Amino acid sequence: MGALLLTIILVLSLTSGEVLDANCPDHNPSLSGWNPGHQPDNAVVVKKGHLLRLDSSATFYSLTIQSGGQVVFADNADGSKNITLRTRHILIEDGGALHIGGPKCRYRSFATIALVGRSDDKVPEVPSLGRKFIGVQGGGTLELHGTKRVSWSLLTRSVPATGLASGGHTFQRNFSRGINLRVFDQDTADLLLSERYDTHDSRNESHQLTQLLRSLPAGRIVTLAVGDSAVKKMCVKPLCIEFLSFLHLSHFCLHPPGLLRQAWALVSVVDGGNTSCSEDIKEHENHDTGGRALARRNFTTVDGVGFSVTAYSEWKNGEGQFKHSFSVDVLNDIHVVLCCTSCFFYMKCYARFPLFPLGIAISGFQVDAVDQVVLNLQDEVRPTWKPGDRIVVASTDYSMHQAEEFTLLPCPLCTSRQVRIQGKPQYHHVGEIIDGVDMRAEVALLSKNILIYGEMEKACYGNNKCQFYNHDTYGGHIKIFSNFSSVHLSYVELRNMGQQGETGRYPLHFHMCGDVDQKGGYWEPTYVDGLSIHHSFSRCLSIHATNGLLVKNTVGYDTLGHCFFLEDGIEQRNTFYHNLGLLTRPGTLLPTDRNDTVCSSIKDKVYKGYTPLPSTECKAVSTFWIANPNNNLISNAAAGSQDAGIWFVFHSSSTGDSHGLVPETKAELTPLGIFYNNRVHSNFKAGLFIDKGVKTSNASAADPREYLCLDNSARFRPHQNSDPSHPRVAAVIDTLISFKNNDLGAWIRGGDIIIQNSGFADNGVGLSFASDGSYPKDEGSSQEVLQSLFVGESQNRGTNGGQNKYWGPGGSDGKMRTLPRNRTFPIRGFQIYDGPVRLTQSTFRGFLPTPERYTSAVGFNLKNTWQLTPRNNLSQLSFHSTLQTFFGRPGQWFEDNDLDGDKNSIFHDVDGSVTGYKDSYVGRADNRLIQHPGCVNVSQWSGVICSGRYAQVYIQTQGAPSLSLSICRDEYPDAPLVLRGINSQRAQSQQYQPILMMSKSYTLHWSGPAPREVVLSLINFDKDDWVLVGLCYPSETTFQIMADINDRQSNTFDDIIDYGTMSSLAELMKKPMERKYFFDRTVGLLWLYLRARHGRDGHSYCSVKGCERVKIMATTSSKQTCNCAAKAYPKYSKAPSAVIPMPAFNTTPSQQTSGHNLIYIHTSWKMSFSQPGYFLVTVDACSGKVTKKTSFSKMDAKMEQYLKTGIPKR
Repeated sequence: MGALLLTIILVLSLTSGEVLDANCPDHNPSLSGWNPGHQPDNAVVVKKGHLLRLDSSATFYSLTIQSGGQVVFADNADGSKNITLRTRHILIEDGGALHIGGPKCRYRSFATIALVGRSDDKVPEVPSLGRKFIGVQGGGTLELHGTKRVSWSLLTRSVPATGLASGGHTFQRNFSRGINLRVFDQDTADLLLSERYDTHDSRNESHQLTQLLRSLPAGRIVTLAVGDSAVKKMCVKPLCIEFLSFLHLSHFCLHPPGLLRQAWALVSVVDGGNTSCSEDIKEHENHDTGGRALARRNFTTVDGVGFSVTAYSEWKNGEGQFKHSFSVDVLNDIHVVLCCTSCFFYMKCYARFPLFPLGIAISGFQVDAVDQVVLNLQDEVRPTWKPGDRIVVASTDYSMHQAEEFTLLPCPLCTSRQVRIQGKPQYHHVGEIIDGVDMRAEVALLSKNILIYGEMEKACYGNNKCQFYNHDTYGGHIKIFSNFSSVHLSYVELRNMGQQGETGRYPLHFHMCGDVDQKGGYWEPTYVDGLSIHHSFSRCLSIHATNGLLVKNTVGYDTLGHCFFLEDGIEQRNTFYHNLGLLTRPGTLLPTDRNDTVCSSIKDKVYKGYTPLPSTECKAVSTFWIANPNNNLISNAAAGSQDAGIWFVFHSSSTGDSHGLVPETKAELTPLGIFYNNRVHSNFKAGLFIDKGVKTSNASAADPREYLCLDNSARFRPHQNSDPSHPRVAAVIDTLISFKNNDLGAWIRGGDIIIQNSGFADNGVGLSFASDGSYPKDEGSSQEVLQSLFVGESQNRGTNGGQNKYWGPGGSDGKMRTLPRNRTFPIRGFQIYDGPVRLTQSTFRGFLPTPERYTSAVGFNLKNTWQLTPRNNLSQLSFHSTLQTFFGRPGQWFEDNDLDGDKNSIFHDVDGSVTGYKDSYVGRADNRLIQHPGCVNVSQWSGVICSGRYAQVYIQTQGAPSLSLSICRDEYPDAPLVLRGINSQRAQSQQYQPILMMSKSYTLHWSGPAPREVVLSLINFDKDDWVLVGLCYPSETTFQIMADINDRQSNTFDDIIDYGTMSSLAELMKKPMERKYFFDRTVGLLWLYLRARHGRDGHSYCSVKGCERVKIMATTSSKQTCNCAAKAYPKYSKAPSAVIPMPAFNTTPSQQTSGHNLIYIHTSWKMSFSQPGYFLVTVDACSGKVTKKTSFSKMDAKMEQYLKTGIPKR
């Protein structure tokens, strides 16, 4: 039997002329050739026993493959077997299989599947699939494997707008008499000189022109063209000969007399010789010229950028025009010299000068880079990237709309890492690491040799959301159901896919497939590799109740709604590796997909006409929408979304079709998967966003919001086994690159969270942490940033345009640049909010205020009503060209700067790397509660540097709404801190959380009647920390006071102890350890100690025993305002003093580097090289100074020895 099979294979091999390969599905000897032709009305069913090799293009109404049937696209060795299949849908049922290529025998020809149809077709839909689809049901197989090609790469050299760093030059003008001149730099294409010489009326200007040309250095590019008349004063034969002699003409143009107004253009190079010259003349006849005189030469800049210079001139009768211009286009390796082959000047010396005929003379110049821009890429993309392919270059500015598509052109001189594009770029695209942050633009290949696309109408129609879109949004879709046999897609192009008006109709949709890796019984785990999903109408890839899917090397470009989308909140163990998403536009399907307009317009799922609030319920469209933290994101790029690049959102229960499958997802408690080496940029709201949940209940009178709208209830707090009783597990964000995000580089709420080895540049705010919550709910989580880099305004100045709204001066050089948020927006590198956070071993640079805006390395959340903790610790930081911190001032953005959080802004400078004072605290300059006489005021910061110990008292009141709290420190009674409280002023309860210097006394006063109940909780008190407080009450008040310890996990109260009375404050101060109080009825002050009797553990707000509290219940009938300050002082006034003296100022700058990967070179120099070779620079890694420079002509023993011994050790 084996011999017979071998014989058959050999015969088939000899017959086909191609060696059979068992890895190639179309080489299967069991297949039958199939050429069905075009049958647009035929619903084809391929059943058991039908093993078909599709050998030619075909058209069907539909194609169903079932019960062991197979359809395999034919291929051949030279890739010429191009097949197109047009159909309304393809349904692969149990046992059916569709193959195009294989993972070890990739398809070489071009295969196209066109999905046709309209949403309003009068044909029945297929249940669960609708129309215009490829569907894979249980037992089905879909194997699509195109030619392996680099999916996306990075630029390695910046591409300026227009293709030239000079920006090009364009000029055109009517009736510009005489000779128009432009001189360009041959090395840069910069315009050096722009002049017009009236050689018609001025003999002097004729001399000036000649002298100018003689003065130009060799190599300069000279362009000349005549506007209107140019020859009257040039007709003196000596001048003409002198001019022509300079141009190194080989002969004069002795044309017959009587021919007037020739159009003439010249492009040449000074001292370049005749071969460098391009010149053209068109004769003038009957008040017109015989066409356009056009001269063009090609050049290359010193950076290797080719360009061409064009000059043209023309006269047209009547509505015609006499034109000339010069343009610079990009080319390679062309050297042009100044010369011309003929000249009209001398000829016109013999002509008469009649009146001007009717017509218009136009002159102009242009410099650009059309069709000659070469992109330099990180990866070897050739030869798999071919002429005719489409690519997209990502924005490297604030606006995602600066992404640009190009067609590749032939480029015989390009290396394997270069491609040439058609046209020229409109925007600057960065191709380098700038100020230490990798801002290189992603460049993605859109074209693949397997194409699946939806045929579209020319305009929107029917119920396809035409109120929001003017184009057709009813594309094709691919849907994979559970229990499929095998699905692997690689190097396939999906274009015009997705249906915006239909839920579950996405370009590629894994629908409730469960485990699709080995855990689910798949010996070959399911993957999606190298796909190009672009110009889509509803997402890119949806992973719905599916686990263990590998998505890699896939590009999602220009889509509506979330691009890479986890749907129901229960999707886990999926891995996204080296994927790119860009230009993610708002959609309509979910509230989180919508922008302002769509959000407030769609009301069919809210309760009784409720109008959604876009800022809190919508506006979350993201390139990566991750609904469960237990997924892996590695080396991905989110390069432009209307809202966020990567958004981790938390479902409290399973939603959508998975509703009820998992009653409690515990997503908030689930540890984060691998997050490593991801890039986020050009997003409007945030690069990375970790916060919020979605509403998991339907709209009702109690909550009229739409199901799955954004909800602010979730808090990320990962624990082992998703169990809050188990230890915390830190979520590690490693090597995040975030730049040019309009609002936030990253916003992260929760803990424990660590960000390390990351870079933030040119964001409105680089990084902002928010806590897991606030006491009493917060468990004391921590957040940490280490070995990271923050750049305020880099050398990436951007391009004015492409929906960038703001353009103004900034950066260390004060040059014009694109700006985030607004020209006046206060840019901050690290924003302190809540806490505790530890920021260490990091570097800040380029945070410089301007006359229009405040900018600082470390800042605070604006208009902050919430808590701040003095346990926000900063250490081992370095600052370069930077304002270290700023506490705000009343005005735009800060408003009155008087909310509770604003007033309590503070951080701890552990080692003095911020202030120069070790173990100091930096707070608001006008907050006297934290100060002593030795504090150092820094007016530029609006801050003050102090020494001491600091903690918070969390004050909760009941029974007295709309109260403000005024706190006086006895040492500064004339400077009270007034807090309005966190809750609404109409609330029956209120919360305040002042930061107090320990070992001091304070009095508390109210703006109305005293509350009947006050609870004072000790927050961030270490053992034996204390403050003495006096609370204002009416003199007839009676009290019940007790201490307890609140265990927040069990919500129980232990160690309940009643307070006793003391006869005087002096007696009370003698027994500070006892639980006693003294009520001074003459003043109205209730005095007692707040003392921590237990130590804290780690970052917990409270002690190891629980939260130590004092509860005061007051009984009084008085309604008087309880402000006792006038009676309390000067009775209880004290002289200001420091508990801990200010440390000495450290005059020695820190020598410690701020991160192993952060090196900054402050020295700049220029070198000119006449010979090729290698230039070596030695840089001190700690100081950034260049210590040695040397060069070698070649890699030899001498260079090797230098590398071994010539670099001194530090």
